[in-house]
Amino acid sequence: MANPAFSRNAAFSEKGGVTVATPTAEELAAHYNQPSANAVETDRMTVEDTIVKSVVSFVILLAGAAIGWMTYPTVPWLWGVAGLVGFVLALVNIFKREPSAPLILAYAAAQGVFIGGFSLLFETIYPGIVVQAVVATLVVVGVTLALFASGKIRASKKATKVFLIAMVGYLVFSLVNFGIMIFGGANGNPFGLRGEDIPGTSIPWGIAIGILVVIMAAYSLVLDFDQIQQGVRNRAPRKYGWSGAFGIMVTVIWLYTELLRMFAIARN
Repeated sequence: MANPAFSRNAAFSEKGGVTVATPTAEELAAHYNQPSANAVETDRMTVEDTIVKSVVSFVILLAGAAIGWMTYPTVPWLWGVAGLVGFVLALVNIFKREPSAPLILAYAAAQGVFIGGFSLLFETIYPGIVVQAVVATLVVVGVTLALFASGKIRASKKATKVFLIAMVGYLVFSLVNFGIMIFGGANGNPFGLRGEDIPGTSIPWGIAIGILVVIMAAYSLVLDFDQIQQGVRNRAPRKYGWSGAFGIMVTVIWLYTELLRMFAIARN
């Protein structure tokens, strides 16, 4: 399991996080004769209810992005503070044993403000880049969801192991690159090692790494969808739908920021 939004919740474990008593024949007959119940009535997690929670979260995220975009010219530091608050809330939501809708929505709002200011910063330098990144993000998410829904792509243990190794390598590279940028070893390049050309080519490392990260983010979405289905199979409580929404939101934000950076490096 890759996304920490799911990995700390027993509700999404393949071993099952919810104990359900075996019903008697009479109870089964009674349940069979009753009309279908929705997520609210059963208080169980469903894919449909998780989708609703995801939509609500992204609406809050977009509202926050609009605020971040509009306030950046007059309050340029706000998006940085929001990014820090969003990071703290992400950690709180990851390590919290049970999901909290207010905390997850607060994370969506804070990250929205951060994304709005961050996007306008890039848009000012590279006009039109935000539209490109948004469209590319929607395409990646849409194609991944369509392939997963059709059964053409599924998470596997071997692929997940490769993904985790690649993720560790990417995190190590990002930390090293950040250190180089902080201590002035990037020769003035705003993207650090990402902006340097691959030896023997005119292609920046950031393009190659960006393509790899897009593939990783797409597979992370597959893992997210798979864990949501696992939670439904485990008959997890309905509140865990918020964990599903949080997990998808984290992955989509990561995908968008990486695409934005990759397009900026390509233009740079």
